[in-house]
Amino acid sequence: MEESQNIQWKETWRDEYIKWIGGFANASGGKLLIGINDKGEVTGLNDAKKMLEDIPNKVRDILGIVVDVDLKTSLQGNYLEISVEAYPYPVSYKGQYHYRSGSTKQELKGAALDKFLLNKQGRRWDAVPIPHVSANDLSLSAFDFFRTKAIKSNRLTEEIVQESNDILLEKLHLTEGNFLKRAAILLFHPDPEKYVTGAFVKIGYFRTDDDLLFQDEIHGHLFEQIEKALDLLRTKYLKALISYEGIQRIEELPFPEAALREALLNAIAHKDYSSGIPIQISVYADKIIFWNEGTLPENWTVENLKQKHASRPFNPSISTALFRTGYIEQWGRGTIRIINECINYGLPAPVFDYDFASVMLEIKQKIEKVPQNNTFPAKDVGEMSEKMSEKVLTLIRTNSTITTAILAKELRVSTKTIERAIKTLKEEKKIERMGGDRGGYWKVIPK
Repeated sequence: MEESQNIQWKETWRDEYIKWIGGFANASGGKLLIGINDKGEVTGLNDAKKMLEDIPNKVRDILGIVVDVDLKTSLQGNYLEISVEAYPYPVSYKGQYHYRSGSTKQELKGAALDKFLLNKQGRRWDAVPIPHVSANDLSLSAFDFFRTKAIKSNRLTEEIVQESNDILLEKLHLTEGNFLKRAAILLFHPDPEKYVTGAFVKIGYFRTDDDLLFQDEIHGHLFEQIEKALDLLRTKYLKALISYEGIQRIEELPFPEAALREALLNAIAHKDYSSGIPIQISVYADKIIFWNEGTLPENWTVENLKQKHASRPFNPSISTALFRTGYIEQWGRGTIRIINECINYGLPAPVFDYDFASVMLEIKQKIEKVPQNNTFPAKDVGEMSEKMSEKVLTLIRTNSTITTAILAKELRVSTKTIERAIKTLKEEKKIERMGGDRGGYWKVIPK
């Protein structure tokens, strides 16, 4: 047993550890083990029986919750196991709110506390009503843009699209009583930063991490930010590769537009707008990085983003409006689409990174196409084979039942190339075939 999201060791008992119990109760529950040191070794307790009575009473008096305290025995001595359930309401420790995140305890303050309390009430930040603003304060051009997109996507009936702005907002569930929700401000207000700090997008071109050559800021309602940011990336920040078919000039961006679009939309839809920090897009000569403040659903890691997953938007009200315009799907496929678009474009699989407060996506430059009639040193052939194996592994992660033929079609190579890549992955113990060739599936072996 190791320390984790749901396990914490303490060598001796101190009353301040009631904060840890509150942290478990406010998160997903867990166990606090008393009498075990940081190495996971049982050190024993001299007054374990007295603690069996004292700890539950203190927890009840201070936190107002009930915990199970059990005496455990081992050859090394006795220890206590305090089992804490996840509570559906906020649990306070003397006016403080603590939360278990990873293997650490955090005291929630400011925006983090606001978000936590809202979630415990079954509400999201983007659904909170804002006073002193009405539909008359919103941008008419934003409504026109939304209506045009919604008609084209066929995701709203013509009857709803033709309603007044007030009724349209109500139909989109962007109102609460006489108030507009925060999502309505972000989506339709000409200057959402008047109400939400940092509600804009920054793009910068970097020679190195600390050498910024030029930058832009994109302000306005979210629809405007999406269109302007994508246009700036295409026309100013990304140098197109030029080729010719006969006399026809062909311009190809170093990254697939569909992947760039999906990455930006994911950042817009899942950003934690309470952070006050803008979405940041960093462009380099060989890569592009999308960064936004936000958190993954509880108990998720970046591995969940690489495979089919449920749609759990950070901002449901904003995501619903983006869905109605045809910008996004509501099936949790955005990250998988980014991966597939990059691989099909000849790029390495994109890299996702998450640090419990922000999400980063890095897409690297396009791999040069290899001339068919060239011969290569053995080292180069090995490197190409390794890259192919990684591409195959990425597609298997997204679809465990994918066949050799589909892999070959997706990666635009022969089935023999795929078979060699699969053989390599098996030898490296990265994948295992389960259930035979027909009706079976691939199992990715954890590192």
